[in-house]
Amino acid sequence: MSFAKKAPPLAVIVMGVSGCGKSSVGERLAARNGIPFLEGDRLHPAQNVEKMARGIPLADDDRLPWLDRIGEEIRTSQDASQGLVISCSALKRSYRDRLRQAAGGRLAFVFLEGSRDLLLSRMQARQGHFMPASLLDSQLRTLEPPTGEAGVVTVAIDNALDDIVALACKGLSGMAVKGGDYHAG
Repeated sequence: MSFAKKAPPLAVIVMGVSGCGKSSVGERLAARNGIPFLEGDRLHPAQNVEKMARGIPLADDDRLPWLDRIGEEIRTSQDASQGLVISCSALKRSYRDRLRQAAGGRLAFVFLEGSRDLLLSRMQARQGHFMPASLLDSQLRTLEPPTGEAGVVTVAIDNALDDIVALACKGLSGMAVKGGDYHAG
């Protein structure tokens, strides 16, 4: 089931706290729909990565330039009539609204939701990632779940990866354009 054929081009942010599987789900979601995937962590300024690697949580002032870079990538993709899947924690509603504004409303989110225990076990099992498991609780405190927000598909991460991607695609394919914005249909 494809979601990339809608006009205007749909950008999708795969969101959630660290360890939820944003990159794995995003890569497969993009591949399944024949559109590019962009790893949002690669857009972090070096000082953000260094800060997180030292176990220091990011503040809004750290995140806003990063969110703006993500917004620029979305606009660039849409200006080229190209869909895009991008990973981004998008923890707060104000962050998501900032990204929606950058995308001109042509944006959907896939929220990957899971228990603290599952997230922690995933983070502890990762090799070579700059984000330490010690920052999970900070991210969970910062998270404002997108419950009730338009254009959001929520998928539980206690499913197999292929099932998570299938559920995300199903939810995204059910979105309809109404007044220029995407709404869960």
